[in-house]
Amino acid sequence: MDFGLSQDQQLFQDTIRRWIEAECPTSRVRAIMESDTGHDPGLWRALATLGLTGLLVPPAYGGAGLDLLDAALAAEQLGAGAVPAPYLGSTMAVLALLASGDSEEHRRWLPAIASGELVATVALAEARDVWDADRIRTRAEGPTLVGEKTLVPCGHVAELLIVAAQDEAGPGLWLVERGAPGLAAERLRAMDMTRPVATVRFERTPALKIAAGREAIDRIRDAGLVLLAADAYGGCRRCLDMTVRYVLTREQFGQVIGAFQGVKHQLADLVTEVEPSLSLWWYAAHAWDHIPADAARHAALAKAYCCDLYDRTTRVCTELHGGIGFTWEYDLHLWFRRAIFDRAYLGGSEHHRARAAALAGW
Repeated sequence: MDFGLSQDQQLFQDTIRRWIEAECPTSRVRAIMESDTGHDPGLWRALATLGLTGLLVPPAYGGAGLDLLDAALAAEQLGAGAVPAPYLGSTMAVLALLASGDSEEHRRWLPAIASGELVATVALAEARDVWDADRIRTRAEGPTLVGEKTLVPCGHVAELLIVAAQDEAGPGLWLVERGAPGLAAERLRAMDMTRPVATVRFERTPALKIAAGREAIDRIRDAGLVLLAADAYGGCRRCLDMTVRYVLTREQFGQVIGAFQGVKHQLADLVTEVEPSLSLWWYAAHAWDHIPADAARHAALAKAYCCDLYDRTTRVCTELHGGIGFTWEYDLHLWFRRAIFDRAYLGGSEHHRARAAALAGW
C-alpha cells in the first residue's frame, strides 16, 4: 500500500511553492499585513487562479471537488510562505455550506467563492475562549441573530459569514450577508498580522439557518484543526530551513556556529520531532475524508501536537538566530506570530488532548 502523495498532489504543492516564491515574498506579506484591512483582493484572486479557493467546491459550481487532504496540502504551503490570505476561514465556510444541503444557496455562493470574487468565513468563537457548540451564547430569535462573535477570520472584509448560534432546537449554523442590518464588524489588533481577525456583533441581524445540530459545527471545526496542523507543519519546516541556512553562514570564534554541538543538537532534536508529525496530520485529513469515526480524535491529536511543536520550533529557531531573530526587520517573527495563532485558534492544546482522550474512552 502506498502511503505517499500522488504525482498530481506533489505537482500541486510544487506549483503553489513556486508561485509563493515568485509572487508573494515576505516584502509583499509585510505590505499586506500592515495595510488597513490586512487583506489583498488581488492576492486572493491570484490564489483562485491556482485553484485554491475552489478545492473543496464541487465541479458543478466551478470547483475541483477534492478532499480535505488536498486542502491541507495547500495549507502547508501557505503556512510555509506565511501567506496573508483568508484561506482558513474560506475553506471552513465552504464545508459549512456543503453541509447545509441547500442547493439554492450552493448555486448562489459556491461559484463566487471558487472564483475568488468574494471572501467567506466562519464565526465560531465567543468571549472567554468558548469554542464548544453547547456553550454558544449567540442566539437566533426567529429569522434574526443576537450576540457577539470574536476571532472571526477576516470578519471585517468577508461578504459571507457562517455563524454558529443556538435556537430552541439547539446549536446550528446560520448564513449572514455583509451589509445586513444590525451587523457590525471591528478588526482586532492580533499577534498574527498575516491572518487578521475581527469581532462581529449581531443586533437582530437577518440570517438564514442552513444546518441544525452540533454535528455540522463539530465537523467544520475538526476540518479547521487539520488545516491548522498542516499550516503549523509548513511553518516548522520553513523556520528550520531558515535557521539551518543561518547557522551555516554565521561565524563566531573563527567557525560557523552550526559546528557548535549545542546548536547541532537543538536542530537535530527539532527535526526528529517535525518529520514524524507529517504523517499525523496526513492521517487526520484522510480520516476526515474517509473514516468519520476516527476523524474527531485524530484531528484533535494533530492540532494539539503540531501546533505545540510549531510554537516550540519558532522559539528555539529565534534563539539560535541570536539578537537578529528578535528584530522586526528579520522575517522569522512572521512565523513566530503565526504559531501563536495556530496554537490558540479553535481551542488550545490542553483542550484538544482532553477531547482526544475522551474520544478514545480514557
